[in-house]
Amino acid sequence: MGSDGDALLARLERCLSAEAWRTLQQAVALASRGGLEIYLVGGAVRDLLLGGGHVDVDLLVEGDAIELASVLAASEAGSRLVRHPRFGTASVSGEGFRLDFAMARAERYARPGVLPTVRPALVDADLARRDFAINAMALALAGRAAGRLIDPQGGQRDLKARVVRVLHDRSFQDDATRMLRAARYAGRLDFKLERRTAWLLRRDLSYLNVISGARLRQELERIAAEPEVAAVLRVAAKLGVLTAAHPALQVGPPELRAAARIGESSPRDEVLFCLLLWGASPREAKSAIERLALTGRQAEAVRGLLALKRNERKLARASLRNSDATRLFEPHPLAAIEAFALLTPERLAARRARRYLDEWRAVRSRLDGRDVEALGVARGPRIGKALALLRDARLDGRTKTREDEMALVRRMTHRLSRIGAARG
Repeated sequence: MGSDGDALLARLERCLSAEAWRTLQQAVALASRGGLEIYLVGGAVRDLLLGGGHVDVDLLVEGDAIELASVLAASEAGSRLVRHPRFGTASVSGEGFRLDFAMARAERYARPGVLPTVRPALVDADLARRDFAINAMALALAGRAAGRLIDPQGGQRDLKARVVRVLHDRSFQDDATRMLRAARYAGRLDFKLERRTAWLLRRDLSYLNVISGARLRQELERIAAEPEVAAVLRVAAKLGVLTAAHPALQVGPPELRAAARIGESSPRDEVLFCLLLWGASPREAKSAIERLALTGRQAEAVRGLLALKRNERKLARASLRNSDATRLFEPHPLAAIEAFALLTPERLAARRARRYLDEWRAVRSRLDGRDVEALGVARGPRIGKALALLRDARLDGRTKTREDEMALVRRMTHRLSRIGAARG
């Protein structure tokens, strides 16, 4: 892992699509003509140094980043420009590329947990405001330092040592969400927290209390998106970050095993919140939902999981019919059922949850409403009841063919007609 800027630029070209590389070259040319310093910065440089195959193009501009992005977008047919004037940032995206631009800035925190006030600055000041040394490097793309790797905080040294290190002792007090980010980077990269950084994090855990629920939720959503989500949770739990965010967020061996098996079939964020609150009581879950400002879907998934947990024994009963299990599952979000399948220690209940997700929820009767009416069922609620009966019969294996279902409807109509005649 060297500091040769030319080697990093060659690696960057290999990591990007042809369209992304061409657009980046156009951005660099525009910056040069405007006399602007422009840098590849942060996680992009870190990932290049680690040899990663995917790099997000995060660009730092000493000057008006929004104006540079606007000129680039105007020169790229079919591109889309999104500006955020409050933060001095913009993005330009199109077919096969996305470039993010940010004004180089310095920050000052008026008090812990609030968003900082910012002012324009040079690259060294911008790097000094960042969260960790491994994210505080820049590769100059234009201007007087073009081709040079800038590393004033010792990020390369930390990459070699495989550690995550904050840049100053008040870092976690200024922004306690950095605690969750520290766990995320350590888990993703298989790094350790530098010794003093770990001490500072534990010292400042209480500062998570001043972070808004929405910001905490967003950091947990980012953890859910990590490929190695179980590794991230293991680090976060060991450091005490999860329970400091809310006491109900508990992670033990069952939750870690489940996290390692989270798939893509259900929204990962909803499944993650279910895993984190598997051991919570309804009151604790309600408190966590409110504190973390969970979205409606996330909250509904958690409530659904706890409802399924209350029916765990019933779902593990050998005599339970497939149709009855389906009725227990179907009121709840798929993420809740996915989490239940991952977490319940009852193997039969877990198999039933998986069969519901993979098979049962898609089962319908072979006959439709018109078929049922043609067989003598009167229009109205009885049609729906007949179709539900046919679906149950199919789930339970009592019908195999369309003819079986027709015979079942005939028996049902015959029975109803006999009952009506008896009452008459």
